[in-house]
Amino acid sequence: MIETERLILRQWKESDFEPFIKMGLDQDVMQFFPSLLTPQESLNLIQKISRLIDENGWGFWAVELKESHQFIGFIGLHNQPEQFDFSPCVEIGWRLAKEFWKQGYATEGAKAVLDYAFNVLNLDKIVSFTATLNKPSQAVMERLRMQRVKNFDHPKVPLHHQLRPHVLYEISCERNT
Repeated sequence: MIETERLILRQWKESDFEPFIKMGLDQDVMQFFPSLLTPQESLNLIQKISRLIDENGWGFWAVELKESHQFIGFIGLHNQPEQFDFSPCVEIGWRLAKEFWKQGYATEGAKAVLDYAFNVLNLDKIVSFTATLNKPSQAVMERLRMQRVKNFDHPKVPLHHQLRPHVLYEISCERNT
């Protein structure tokens, strides 16, 4: 578990399922993904994420507001062993319900996750990537002092799809201090 001034990042629990399913069906939340998630796809994703947290001690943690304990999305780390030409790597990522956008939560939680990655896991470098159209996530990456490295085509997004072009950012341990 990781705590910040306003957030708790923790393992998933059953009360997170319904709000996460709603996020997967929300066109605004999912606008930079190739498709919406069915309720079953969202549940499968939670199950996978939860298992990885159990196995590794870290992952895409569920995020709740410290004051109200309301679930707002996820922020965390994911191991990318071989999918990209810049793999293996550890990725930082986030997805928040839209009513919690533009309040600094993604940046606040991600800063704490970077601190954990560098000072607890002793990782040397963290990457993040998103569709080139996703300017809000790129703004978070830049607030985290991540550096834009390159553009690339996401291999799992269909050819000629508007979301295939992606951008890669990274940050090293030294830069985070």
